[in-house]
Amino acid sequence: MSNYNFGVNGCKLTQEQIEAVISFHGHYCVGLSFGLRVGDWVFREFGRAEDEELVAAVETDMCAVDAIQFLVGCTFGKGNLIFLDYGKNVYSFFRRSNDKNVRISPRVERDADGTVSRGFLYDLSEQQKKLDPEDADGRKRIRELMIDRVMRTDFDRIFSITPARIPMPEKARIYQSQPCAKCGELVMLSRLTNNLCKECS
Repeated sequence: MSNYNFGVNGCKLTQEQIEAVISFHGHYCVGLSFGLRVGDWVFREFGRAEDEELVAAVETDMCAVDAIQFLVGCTFGKGNLIFLDYGKNVYSFFRRSNDKNVRISPRVERDADGTVSRGFLYDLSEQQKKLDPEDADGRKRIRELMIDRVMRTDFDRIFSITPARIPMPEKARIYQSQPCAKCGELVMLSRLTNNLCKECS
């Protein structure tokens, strides 16, 4: 078992929690490390959802979302994980009981002229680009360095924390289903168009 001790400013999850998330996801990668940091922060600030009292709206479907589901308890099945297909490593969280909300996004640093500066993983990303595509060991080494940097760096240096930009999502609803007029498979009424499922229409 690896030693997941990331110092005073790094991730505060226990070794057991990190191992459990890695097992759930299937591997340890840079994307998952972002989710571990976000999930760790949200768990401490918002707690964990047992039902729908906490809602997550995620703007990506990459690896980080698995860590958030596991640590924070927001899942598609409970209806408190909303997928917004924006392609951004951005996560919003809402607590229904007190309307507390937050948007967590990668910190954007700007140079004096206003242009976006290079991020804190830029140097490692550039090293990775220069590697021979066949250099699996080199890619693995840089990937491990990137993970370590994400896990050790102060959270506020990696992410910006601002109020959510979207309204709190509605509570999950259970809809009746009826057969599609073409294929006969049961479909939620809210997803039918002219009595046809999306696939058949």
